[in-house]
Amino acid sequence: MFRWELTAGTAAELALLACLWATVGLGVPGLLTGTTYAVVSWGVMSVAFRRPRTERFGPANAVTLVRVVLIAPVTALAADNLGRTAPAALVAFAAVALVLDTVDGRVARATGTSSELGGRFDIEVDAFLVLVLSGFVAALLGGWVVAIGCLRYVFVATSWAAPWLRGPLPPSQARKLVGVYQGVALLVAGSGLLPRAAATTLVALALASLVWSFGRDVVRLWLVSNQDLRTL
Repeated sequence: MFRWELTAGTAAELALLACLWATVGLGVPGLLTGTTYAVVSWGVMSVAFRRPRTERFGPANAVTLVRVVLIAPVTALAADNLGRTAPAALVAFAAVALVLDTVDGRVARATGTSSELGGRFDIEVDAFLVLVLSGFVAALLGGWVVAIGCLRYVFVATSWAAPWLRGPLPPSQARKLVGVYQGVALLVAGSGLLPRAAATTLVALALASLVWSFGRDVVRLWLVSNQDLRTL
């Protein structure tokens, strides 16, 4: 099914990139990176939302789509400023995207439009934003920072070989708080507001909390898997 919302979102991404090119002098690396992101994200979303059960896009998905749009200039500005502190525009776009992460879930619950696809959409957008920010901050603090953005993708890739990792997990406030902290810590570290030592400590704590969160979930899934096997 054709999704006009997705096309409108992609048009908005390209318009933002054009505005950055005209106002802050977005360079060729940033323009190419941002445009590639816009095209690829449109393709991925078009495939995901073509399913028969997703006839209604819904207000919560619309909020998440706004976050997808905001990540386009974040990605472009990050590519254009590697090795330098984040420009004000990058901080502003990323900050709004992080704030909206607290909105889409509430909108879904308030409007009764929660869905498995909507939840997955939200998670994937979160993960990509953190990946972009971790890559940007890694150029400032060291390659180890990229582990923050890659850990979730490593978990998903591992689950292909270990199906028990795909089991359901109970809701966790701690997991949500850890997720929020990743984006905030990376954005603050990349903004240059803190001395290098303080920024490194902030990001190191983010990585440690993320490893703890994933480790706890892996242990839970392993215990549940073993319990299910014993009942067979």
